[in-house]
Amino acid sequence: MTDVYTITLKNCAFFARHGVYAEEEFLGQRFFVDAELEVAAGSALENDDIDGTVDYGIAFKVIEETVMSSRRFLIEALALAIAKELCQRFGQIRRAKIAVRKPSAPVPGILDYVQVSVEHFN
Repeated sequence: MTDVYTITLKNCAFFARHGVYAEEEFLGQRFFVDAELEVAAGSALENDDIDGTVDYGIAFKVIEETVMSSRRFLIEALALAIAKELCQRFGQIRRAKIAVRKPSAPVPGILDYVQVSVEHFN
């Protein structure tokens, strides 16, 4: 069995324009992304080699580019797009669990945020 480890990026914050309503596109709002990446270790850990692992600085950029690239109506679709992009960029990722939080969701009530989580397996 191959050794695995987990990289977690918590509370990556972006200002974007996702959502169903025209006001959400016009006004924009903050979104927060958590990424939990299960990574096959290979020899990277034994050799202390950044080239054989997931560079979390680049992973953050992949998340940012996906969030900022185009408007999505559903945060579920956004989460899946992030997971797929990360898995495509880094072949070592075996599972990407992505959570997207939307604090200013247009809900007729008081809440901290709406969150959706998606898991994608590579």
